[in-house]
Amino acid sequence: MKFKPLAFIVNIAITLSIGALGGWATFQSVKTWYPTLNKPSFNPPDKLFGPVWTTLYIIIGIAAYLVWIKRDKIVHFPRTVAIYFIQLILNLAWSFIFFYLHEVGFALAEIILLLIMIVINGLVFYKIDKWAGLIFIPYLLWVSFATILNYNIFILN
Repeated sequence: MKFKPLAFIVNIAITLSIGALGGWATFQSVKTWYPTLNKPSFNPPDKLFGPVWTTLYIIIGIAAYLVWIKRDKIVHFPRTVAIYFIQLILNLAWSFIFFYLHEVGFALAEIILLLIMIVINGLVFYKIDKWAGLIFIPYLLWVSFATILNYNIFILN
C-alpha cells in the first residue's frame, strides 16, 4: 500500500484531539482535587501521564491509519469505525468522569467498559491488519494499569 500522508495525519490528529479534550477535563483537577486523594504506593508521578498518553494516542492513530488504508477490503467498515469511535469516546469519557466530575466509582465502572472495548477494537483491527491490532497492546496494558490504579484510589478514598 502506498503511504497516504494526509490520511496518516488526520488519523493521528483525531486521537490527539481526543487526548486534548481529556487533558482539558483533567487540567484543573490535577492541580486541585487529585492531589488531595489517597493514592497507592505504585501511583506514577504526575509528569509521566502526559507523555505516556500522547505516545498512546499517536500509536492508536497509527493503528487506525493502517485499518483505514485497507477500508476498501473491509466488508463491515462502518462497524469497524463505530467500534473504534466508541472506544475513543469511552476513553474521553473516563477523563471527564474521573477528573471533571470527581466520580471515582463511576469512573471505575466506565474504565472496565473501556477495557472491554479496547480488547474488541484490538481484535477487530488485528483481523484487518496484524500490526494495527498488535499496536493496541501497549494501550491495553496502560489502561489495565489505570484500571488497577482507579480501583485502588476508589478503595482508599
